[in-house]
Amino acid sequence: MTVLIDIDQLRTFIAIAETGSFTKAADIVHKTQSAVSMQMKRLEERLDKPIFARDGRASKLTEDGERLLDYARKIVKLNLEALAAFSGPELTGSVRLGVPDDYADRYLPEIMARYSRAYPSVELTVICEPSVDLLERIDLNELDLAIITTSDGQRPSETFRRERLLWVTSSRHGTHQEAPLPLALGRQSCGWRRIALDCLERVDRPHRLLFTSSNAGAVAAAVLAGLAVSVLPESGLRPGMRVLTPADGFPELPYCRIGLVRNPHEASPLADALAEHIVSSLDNLSEASQAAE
Repeated sequence: MTVLIDIDQLRTFIAIAETGSFTKAADIVHKTQSAVSMQMKRLEERLDKPIFARDGRASKLTEDGERLLDYARKIVKLNLEALAAFSGPELTGSVRLGVPDDYADRYLPEIMARYSRAYPSVELTVICEPSVDLLERIDLNELDLAIITTSDGQRPSETFRRERLLWVTSSRHGTHQEAPLPLALGRQSCGWRRIALDCLERVDRPHRLLFTSSNAGAVAAAVLAGLAVSVLPESGLRPGMRVLTPADGFPELPYCRIGLVRNPHEASPLADALAEHIVSSLDNLSEASQAAE
């Protein structure tokens, strides 16, 4: 009799592929590192194929691992959808979700539509604030779940999307040619602000901060009005914006990772269901080759 692949092993495998680390994956799936290692050993034994190749301290996927990742995502997603189809109507109550407004326009419509269809009796409260503020709310037990921009050194999160940061200007103005370069960026705690300023300093590009705001709409307004250049992720692009490239004298920016952080204070079936809907709604935006980096 054929032995089926364990779905819990596949979820752990996906976490390792997304983080590139057994240690980080262990935090995400709430297991010890030894338990994660044992799961992956059993998975490789079941497939009779090596799925990981060591690359320094990182855990990279082999060619067979890359093939498995695509199947793993589909299997886990279908499993979650099946569970939601039978358990969804029984859930009632309220759940609190935090989302940076940089992503709200792009992500919220799909998230809210799928979740409301599956759990029509659940009240969904959405708070739009910068990632650093959402993490504070998580710590204060004011949110059940938050979508955040992650970075090295932050607490573990469940990454579901990777986007390259982009320099943007108005498509109707030549703001990017001004000297010093006027900028519209987030607050001092904003990681994208630090990245942008560091890049400009490395290439000795004169610049000045013209607008500072934690509100993505205000930053976008300054860009669209031709007042300043800014840095946004792909999902933050709006009609009327132009992406600036090295050909325009702007160095390439790194990728940012977008992930989920759960409330550590109390378990919430509603938050777990919402997290599953977020992943199943939006993981198609991620490319497996990127997530494995």
